[in-house]
Amino acid sequence: MGSTISSPPVPLNSRARLSSPASLAFGEKKTGRQLLDGRGSPEEGDQKEEKEGIPMKQQQQQQSTSSTSPTSALAVWRWTAVDINYRAVILILVPLSLILILSVLHFYAPPLSPLRSLSFYSFPVSRAPSAVNPKKRSAEAEGAKRRRIDASRVAICLVGGARRFELTGPSLLERVVGAFNNSDLFLHSPLDKDAYKLSLLKAAPRIAAVKIFDPKPIPEDHFQKHVLTSSNSPKGLQGLLQYFNLVEGCLTMIEKHQEENGFKYDWIVRTRVDGFWSAPISPNNFVPGKYVVPSGSRYGGLNDRYGVGDLNTSRAALSRLSLIPELYKAGYQQLNSESAFKAQLKTRKVRFVERRVPFCVLSDRQYAFPPVRYGVPVAAVSSEGPLSGAKCRPCKAVCRGACAADVLGNLDRGWSWTDGSRGSAALCDASGPWGKGWEREFDRAAGKRLAAWRRRIAAMNVSQCVENFESMRKRTASWDAPSPSDICRRGL
Repeated sequence: MGSTISSPPVPLNSRARLSSPASLAFGEKKTGRQLLDGRGSPEEGDQKEEKEGIPMKQQQQQQSTSSTSPTSALAVWRWTAVDINYRAVILILVPLSLILILSVLHFYAPPLSPLRSLSFYSFPVSRAPSAVNPKKRSAEAEGAKRRRIDASRVAICLVGGARRFELTGPSLLERVVGAFNNSDLFLHSPLDKDAYKLSLLKAAPRIAAVKIFDPKPIPEDHFQKHVLTSSNSPKGLQGLLQYFNLVEGCLTMIEKHQEENGFKYDWIVRTRVDGFWSAPISPNNFVPGKYVVPSGSRYGGLNDRYGVGDLNTSRAALSRLSLIPELYKAGYQQLNSESAFKAQLKTRKVRFVERRVPFCVLSDRQYAFPPVRYGVPVAAVSSEGPLSGAKCRPCKAVCRGACAADVLGNLDRGWSWTDGSRGSAALCDASGPWGKGWEREFDRAAGKRLAAWRRRIAAMNVSQCVENFESMRKRTASWDAPSPSDICRRGL
């Protein structure tokens, strides 16, 4: 008689053991999809078959018991937990945590904190535009231009007589000659009783060439008489020709120095010996392809008391004598210095720019006051400026503010007008000679350092003058002048 042997019921906790994390580590992992579909391992199939032998009522009781017991709840949790890939979770959570931390640092770390620089992830945060200081921006732009000019070769051409060089020389040395790191000085001046004052130039950083000559009359040809006029020239047509010779002679000295040394200058600055500078030359005066001249004092043409240009534009601007035949062929006639200057730039197709420049020309000449439409205004050296080469003298100003604005406003803008906007010009009564106490007025306007130079030159003796010139000659590449003793004794 055969007997039927039934398998004992499987304990409820055996399912948990079959699906433990330890067993999953060896390849018995289930996916969440398998759990939801009711698909399991082969062992679960055996257990299912064994349960089929249990009466339905008993199975229902077991299911009812298992659904409410803590042990069964733990088993369900374990089935769900073991289905998660822990390595994938770590790979996701770590970057998300890092992004969250760095985002917090971006908002709460100080602006210059090293922690803030770690924030590679930023959010578009709207910020109010910062106010830009126009003066700061202008200063930065001017500084950049200054650095470019300092890296260039600059020739400084100084021309004219030295009649007030004890007043103008120190300002030229400080604010023109010494204003550039890579500049060479070229001096072209006539020999007269004031030439000894030029010994002050021994303080110049670099001197390329000096020519102090005894002026001789320049023959006047047909072209010069036709093109030029002696009207309003203190020394007539000969005075114009002597001035033109000084300017072009300086250009000749520069060309010779370039040829002998195998290089070319990037810029040429031409100014007068009798100019007093209240401030250094601005880098804005250096404009490639254009010639820069002072505004105002046009006298029917262009102000020719100062100029800056590159080598090509300077050749056209400084060739005052040799271009006269070209002006004749172009049909020009009866031109003064300023109108002839404008004509030669036009003939050579050189563009020009007018700028306000911080200097004035010291003058002993007397002019009616107040000046009318074509009159000549004479500014006080103490004017705030820039005076752009206007005539000036040390005086106690008799006309300032609204008075000066009214006088200057009545002058012809194409003739003697000087820009005195915003009270930059104070006027002297120049109808007589320099007044008493002019030294005190000059010292007050120039400052202690330049005033000390004035007194030093005034107290100079012959031996000091000779010593200064000898020191100057040793440092000059090309020297064409009488002996230092002859120059000094002529004035001292």
